Amino acid sequence: MQKTNYYEAIKEQIINNEITKGVKDYSKNKSDLITCYNVGKLLSEAGKCYGERIVKEYSFKLTNELGKKYNETNLKRMRQFYWKVVKGATVWHQLSWSHYRLLITLETIEEINYYSKVAVDNLYSVRKLEDKIKSNEYKRIPEESKLKLITNNRINIKDLVPNPILIRNKNNIEIVTEKILQKLILEDIELFMKELGNSFSFIGSEYKIKIGTNFNYIDLLLFNYEYNCFVVVELKVTELKKEHIGQIQVYMNYIDENLRKFNQDKTIGIIICKQDNKYVIKYCSDDRIIAREYELV
Repeated sequence: MQKTNYYEAIKEQIINNEITKGVKDYSKNKSDLITCYNVGKLLSEAGKCYGERIVKEYSFKLTNELGKKYNETNLKRMRQFYWKVVKGATVWHQLSWSHYRLLITLETIEEINYYSKVAVDNLYSVRKLEDKIKSNEYKRIPEESKLKLITNNRINIKDLVPNPILIRNKNNIEIVTEKILQKLILEDIELFMKELGNSFSFIGSEYKIKIGTNFNYIDLLLFNYEYNCFVVVELKVTELKKEHIGQIQVYMNYIDENLRKFNQDKTIGIIICKQDNKYVIKYCSDDRIIAREYELV
């Protein structure tokens, strides 16, 4: 039985990929990923026959013949990519090899599949994906929500809002009142809305409403155009209390009766607090209300 010439097989994969990329621009990502997988597989098999030193040997020869991008580090990444796919990582041809170089560094297959799915759904650039990974979004999303996202089950706004919510505090301002917390959020409202999830737009801060003869002010009023509903956000620098639930519920009902159109869904309420109280939410009868802690970064 003829022994496989792993080096020539790897070289052939790489050359064919370069030709494909030059001719068919639309299939570059797919060709890159297939090539990286096949090269990774061959390297894995070669390693079993000749030991770990073979990667360094092949990288030296490939670098001389085909260029610096086939150095030892990149060959090891291709092998790692192959191992991760074998273990269950999903390959999306909408993503580039640059995306997957980030993804394969993650600890678990579940984490890889989460971020790759989110990146495809939201057309993330490599830089945007890197920001999401650095923010530890995966660890801040409830387990049930992760499963829904990965398996394409129906999700809602509650599934997408992470806990804690990260709020930028560049100048290390001491948060002693809701007004100060609100000021930090408004300094970069776009970033804050992206932190909440997708498809949020800003309506106003200190949004004035009249209940009976009294004026009240909603900390932040947003609209989510994907879920077609208003979102009331209330800020608290204390532990979540039962009276906070009553307050935001009044505001939500007001928006439903006075702003909501007949074709829009009911208003969602988000309470952002210093410390969550699981028991308060547990006994809250309105499942449109969610509580999340904040963390200053």
